[in-house]
Amino acid sequence: MAKIRITQIKSVIDRSERQKRTIEALGLKRINHSVEVEATQAIIGMVRKVNHLVAIESI
Repeated sequence: MAKIRITQIKSVIDRSERQKRTIEALGLKRINHSVEVEATQAIIGMVRKVNHLVAIESI
């Protein structure tokens, strides 16, 4: 599988609880924090739900 880097670019303040939990499940903690993960179907689905809060790049 390919790896992707996910970076949180916007705050989760005033977002739904579901979006906050999705960001937390991706391993993101604060703005400009990045994680490198395998691009599985589950991860891609989570990223699509919060794509307005994160930036994605291939590694």
